[in-house]
Amino acid sequence: MDTVFRLAVMDDLPALLALELRCFATDRLSRRSFRRMIERAHGQLRVIESEGQLLGYALVLFRRGTSSARLYSIAIAGTARGGGWGKRLLQHVEACAAEHGCTHLRLEVRIDNPVAIALYERNGYRRFGLIHDYYEDHTDALRMQKPLP
Repeated sequence: MDTVFRLAVMDDLPALLALELRCFATDRLSRRSFRRMIERAHGQLRVIESEGQLLGYALVLFRRGTSSARLYSIAIAGTARGGGWGKRLLQHVEACAAEHGCTHLRLEVRIDNPVAIALYERNGYRRFGLIHDYYEDHTDALRMQKPLP
């Protein structure tokens, strides 16, 4: 199986939107948001592609004047889960953030998503805060971060 990690391009929009619909019930990125993220200079939308199929994506944002990057969203297709793709995608995003001079990668994750929380903790992310009523459906978010080399 030939797997590629690369930057998203406009031709990925239909597959990104389909993945977003399958992975998230609320707080979905729109076509307009994906388009803007593909074109934006202070962020990167990375995808995993295998045999012409989009397996997942991760969106990392960079902010001027800070050494922290933010993992805004990450999604892995249901058929690709359990194969280590989330971990590999995280590693690519972390390397990307480090290349941009960032010293930390931060994220928010739903407190009712133990699978994602476990993935982040296994990969060196530590809890540092809680945001009440963060998501569209009023679920709280756990704030996590990882120091980058």
